[in-house]
Amino acid sequence: MPRDPPPAATYLASRIRLGMKFGLETMQALVTALGHPERAFACLLVAGTNGKGSVVAYSDSVLRASGLRVGRYTSPHLVHVGERIAVGGRSISNRALDREVARVRAAAEALAADGSLPAQPTFFEVLTAAALLHFQRARVDVAVLEVGMGARLDATNVVDPLCSAIVTIDRDHEAYLGTTLAAIAREKAGVLRRGRVTVLGPMAAEARAAIGQAADGAGARVVEAKTPTAHLSPLPGAHQVANAAVAVALLEEARAAGVAVDLSKVADGVARTRWPGRLQRLPGRPPLLVDGAHNPAAARALAAELRHAGPFVLVFAAMKDKDIAAMGRILFPLAHAIVLTRVPGSRAAPPEEIARVVGAAARGARKVERVREALSLARRLAGPRGLVVAAGSLYLAGEVLRSVAAGPRGSSPRK
Repeated sequence: MPRDPPPAATYLASRIRLGMKFGLETMQALVTALGHPERAFACLLVAGTNGKGSVVAYSDSVLRASGLRVGRYTSPHLVHVGERIAVGGRSISNRALDREVARVRAAAEALAADGSLPAQPTFFEVLTAAALLHFQRARVDVAVLEVGMGARLDATNVVDPLCSAIVTIDRDHEAYLGTTLAAIAREKAGVLRRGRVTVLGPMAAEARAAIGQAADGAGARVVEAKTPTAHLSPLPGAHQVANAAVAVALLEEARAAGVAVDLSKVADGVARTRWPGRLQRLPGRPPLLVDGAHNPAAARALAAELRHAGPFVLVFAAMKDKDIAAMGRILFPLAHAIVLTRVPGSRAAPPEEIARVVGAAARGARKVERVREALSLARRLAGPRGLVVAAGSLYLAGEVLRSVAAGPRGSSPRK
């Protein structure tokens, strides 16, 4: 007999249809009804176009190496939704997720019944509130949270961070955040707090100026991340040096703000960091390289790594609302062969649409609907001594990792 889905999964699935929503009113109502769990621990908040998940992962690792009990909240997940919420490096259990989501649901329904809920909570708002409850119950010392989109009106911005970071500013989610770097930067500047520090990673002068103006208006202070003097061994990719530098600067500011960070553990904590789906190499014949590369800036970072990788076959999928044309122009000319596919979900672009949008660079690309079959074809095209690269979306990274875990004869579960 098939098992019924966990209660959390059923309720969360019902929230997906609500899409994305900007605004803090619903989250503020929820955390108030839940007794303000976000006030039970110190918070660090990390925003940015790319690199914010890596900075959260580095920070979490170093804080745990310092002997602290740490909560980590990230998005999206790769294989299971519980990956987004972790304490002590361990993902939330299904039982705990059911419990916390049930508390959020009860609060939302009570608020809706008395007319005090501005709008029904979205998938991301429910998970964010559940994460805060889980961290409170686990009695974490500090939580590191990754902003979902933007910052100013993102659900995570309901917390009051001791310090924060803006890792990078580039073009992504332009329909929501704006079409200029300055406009996007102003949204990311929502993490600024009066009298507190926000660390900035490398970014264009236009973006930096916009954040500086926002900081002046808010009475906040910004500092530039510097290349660490200590030798670090960050995650794969040249861009990870800058991400590690932002994490180190954020940890230094957290220590100055009263968090018991042991800075002598920085090098060891950074070296121990693991962050799946980002330039992740999986052994095999042929081997597989998995990277989210979900916007043009991330595609450029991946391209820099691939220029010396030798011939490879690219498996590519992307969301409809992404700049598919730009990503294709960056990555497709580097590939020996291209297999276009689609991940589950209404946001996913079908292979035919990807080929049409990219144009000439996609000429000759194979089109395969299911990720598992696309991987099989790419492996045959690459041969045992070749290389398969899967990129274009973190959702694709998750599907690939799920498929690999299922094995050659298993079936890849659908979302």
